[in-house]
Amino acid sequence: MTRYGLGIDIGGTFTDIVLVRNDGTLFSKKLLSTPADYSQAIEQGVAALMREACIDGADIGQLVHGTTVATNAIIERRGALAALLTTRGFRDVLELGRFRSPRLYDLAFRKPDPLVERRLRFEVSERCDADGNVVQPLDMDELAQIAGTIERHGVQALAVCFINSHVNPAHEQAAVRFLAERLPKVSVSASTALVPQIGEYERTSTTVVNAYLQPVIAHYVSALERRLAPLAIGAPLMIMQSSGGVLPASLVAETPIFIIESGPAAGALGAQRLGAHLGLGDLIVFDMGGTTAKSCIVQDGQLGLAPETEVGGSASLGARMIKGAGFIVQVPTIDIAEVGAGGGSIAHIDPAGGMQVGPRSAGAEPGPVCYARGGTQPTVTDANLLLGYLNPDALVGGDLALDYRAAEAAVGALGERLGLSLTDTAYGIHLIANATMMRALQAVTSERGRDPSQFGLLAIGGNGGVHAANLAEALKVDRIIVPPVAGLFSALGMLFADIEHQFISAFFRRLDGVRADELNTVLDPSVREAQRLLAIEGFGDADRHEIAVYADVKYAGQTAPLSLRLPAFPVSDAMVGAIPGRYGDAHEQTYGYRSDAEPIQFVSLKVIGRGIADAPRVPERVVHARPSAPRQGTRRAYFGLEAGWQEARLVSRAALGEVALPGPLIVEEYDCTTVVRPHWRVRVDGWNNMIVERENRHA
Repeated sequence: MTRYGLGIDIGGTFTDIVLVRNDGTLFSKKLLSTPADYSQAIEQGVAALMREACIDGADIGQLVHGTTVATNAIIERRGALAALLTTRGFRDVLELGRFRSPRLYDLAFRKPDPLVERRLRFEVSERCDADGNVVQPLDMDELAQIAGTIERHGVQALAVCFINSHVNPAHEQAAVRFLAERLPKVSVSASTALVPQIGEYERTSTTVVNAYLQPVIAHYVSALERRLAPLAIGAPLMIMQSSGGVLPASLVAETPIFIIESGPAAGALGAQRLGAHLGLGDLIVFDMGGTTAKSCIVQDGQLGLAPETEVGGSASLGARMIKGAGFIVQVPTIDIAEVGAGGGSIAHIDPAGGMQVGPRSAGAEPGPVCYARGGTQPTVTDANLLLGYLNPDALVGGDLALDYRAAEAAVGALGERLGLSLTDTAYGIHLIANATMMRALQAVTSERGRDPSQFGLLAIGGNGGVHAANLAEALKVDRIIVPPVAGLFSALGMLFADIEHQFISAFFRRLDGVRADELNTVLDPSVREAQRLLAIEGFGDADRHEIAVYADVKYAGQTAPLSLRLPAFPVSDAMVGAIPGRYGDAHEQTYGYRSDAEPIQFVSLKVIGRGIADAPRVPERVVHARPSAPRQGTRRAYFGLEAGWQEARLVSRAALGEVALPGPLIVEEYDCTTVVRPHWRVRVDGWNNMIVERENRHA
């Protein structure tokens, strides 16, 4: 039976949609995003693809969506009017936070204001000690008064987080039950239901972020489902999670903290699955879109998982080891470094008189100057157009006409202020963007003790192929992989994901003396719940699901744990005994040293239940149903001071074969452009990936 998978990815500039038949035939659509109502572009694009493929909604057996709506709601402060209920004495924990600054010597740096105003942070009398013993009972009279105040202020969402509730949740659960009944129109988020683990700031921050987002994401999900309803798609709407799995939209609406990194995770997960399917080896994944550039690594076939992420801070910081810029969210997240450098990043002159690029972006509205949609400030895309890398007439198969002269005027005006020629200004913008993106690439490789030259560089995103060769040269990487529909790869990659449920349990114990049966007692309820949910979704048989268990551990006295996957459940004493050595190896690889004499501390235990599809999610080959028309001719392109301006041959992916063609060469496609620099060559492999290699690679 012919079935289709539908993947939808919303970015800051473009909305990407792919429709993939089970034999790998692919239809795609790339539209400018509609920030006023993101579902508008989705509805238009999906309807257009269904007409093009001549199918109806019943033919679609998989519907997965990745979105930046949650992240954008925090960055743009468009979340719900939220309140916080906490233990007396802990009203200001959001202000105090962690004593961390991402820029130690920047006296002008300020953390973002808390998502809950101080006037809406309420204290109630109650207290449990660190062992869970009740020190002071919950004062229900105070709670009733607070409920009345919340109602009068028109609060839409409430976060409840009591001190030590991860050890004894009784007070918090009683408060949530009372408030849910008293305030039926207010969504309530409880820390014990989200992240029952030690760390009052981290737990409070995570709960507040969930409360702040919950009404927004619930409205977004319902609006999207209404938009898609006339198309009669039979498959349920699934949302990409930060950890690389997908979750039913109804559950995401209740726990939006799991989709903070939804969009970036899709590209990373797709790269990992593709690499495993084809045996591509260790990979640096480089994803450059219109607003940001992201990077992560796939090593030994696995993606790294971080136990927490930050949201709402400066994207230009670029490394997870530099904390303190945003709001902590403690959920498993693919370890991705992100910088504010994309095709829409704006070039400007800083107070010192030098040129900077980003992190501000022109986005979809007004977009780069060459889009002729009202943009006036030069961007990376404008520079790449002037350098000859992009088609001077149009992008996305001719759907987006470009104004070359307007880009020339904007970049030229910046150059005049700097005393630079047009070419030097454009190439300077290109190189500064590269330097910013190098921070993300190094953050996941050399800063983590990995030699980037031992990895392949998998380039995705609409701009990934334009910048990949320059970055590969700087990293001493010899091989670049550009997969089919690279500019839409996040939308494709999310179709490779499994349904996934995550559970967190408190377990703050020193490793010394911990027995396997104690771990199993804590893990067992989460394992059973994961199996129950997967059975409801059709993955009840033992060979149709996978249960993965993780321990977040650290050296005693440290603040940042690392996640270790335990080999199996139930956990054995031998597995517990192996933790010190495994943790030492992970710590040394991440931070460059180990301390085997230090005691090890458990922080929490996690369970991830995954549904396993009855057929491989990665097709044997992906071929576009409407491949780009074969390109002919050449175009002048600039390759720096040493190579200068050269005539670059224009080709399409369909014109490439297994025999490599030498650069300079530009591969133009509907969704992206790939620049093959001099002394590099390009071919395609059996999966239709472009393989770009140095000419002297095997010398």
